[in-house]
Amino acid sequence: MNNSISPFHIAIPVYNLEECRRFYREILNCEEGRSSAHWVDFNFFGHQLVIHYKAKENTAHKAHNAVDGKQVPVPHYGVVLNWSVFMDFAEDLKAKNIDFIIEPYVRFEGLIGEQITMFFEDPSGNALEFKAFRDPKQLFAK
Repeated sequence: MNNSISPFHIAIPVYNLEECRRFYREILNCEEGRSSAHWVDFNFFGHQLVIHYKAKENTAHKAHNAVDGKQVPVPHYGVVLNWSVFMDFAEDLKAKNIDFIIEPYVRFEGLIGEQITMFFEDPSGNALEFKAFRDPKQLFAK
């Protein structure tokens, strides 16, 4: 396995381009890149995230999986951060009154793969998860 990490690219639909543009830029502090009337590019923690306008659809039924007695939204996307960066980011989100789906909490405490995680949605209902591992080398540990 290559030890260097290549940036990923993800494109997601949003039904309110300007509201989501502000969310990613001002709430998540992502630097804005190229854009058009229908899409906006962001530096998403070193990765390329593009929000694309798509008319709102009926999303009354969202899928979830039970994990640790919590309802994890599926699908979701996000980034694995350094532990201290995660803690600062979580505090910043709390100060900005983010409505968490799952508040920051520690999983597998004292075990292989110990991590802290949190879930919330962007203004178009796209679920995000951010996490950090106590020992980053355990990202794929069994």
